Amino acid sequence: MVGETDLTTLLVGLKPVLQPEPFVFVSVLVLDTDVFERLTPKAMFRETEGVTLVLLQSVADAEGFTYETVFHCITCEIHSSLEAVGLTAAMSQALTNVGISANVIAAFYHDHIFVPQADAEQAMTTLKALTAEHS
Repeated sequence: MVGETDLTTLLVGLKPVLQPEPFVFVSVLVLDTDVFERLTPKAMFRETEGVTLVLLQSVADAEGFTYETVFHCITCEIHSSLEAVGLTAAMSQALTNVGISANVIAAFYHDHIFVPQADAEQAMTTLKALTAEHS
């Protein structure tokens, strides 16, 4: 199945879904296989300074990690192509206009937007309005 590249089609079919579990971003210097399996991160990214993990807040708390902000994940259910142009910008701009920070992770099938927990409902409203504007 090939992902969608047309921006209007993507925005009309965005279908944002708010995931119920809160997530946090943490960093570790080393990540071995046993730890990785125990933590079951939603996402991982290796940087020069360490390994960033996106974990369920409950897992981070149980493991004693410190973090700054609690996020909710909004998954856009349309299958977007990794080569689509403008989707991240359109979503980020809409959220910027209402003062919501957005940490976007594009995976193979879907885009996932991590927004501060306190802003999750407003972010959903904003993304649904973005969809309605293009329908």
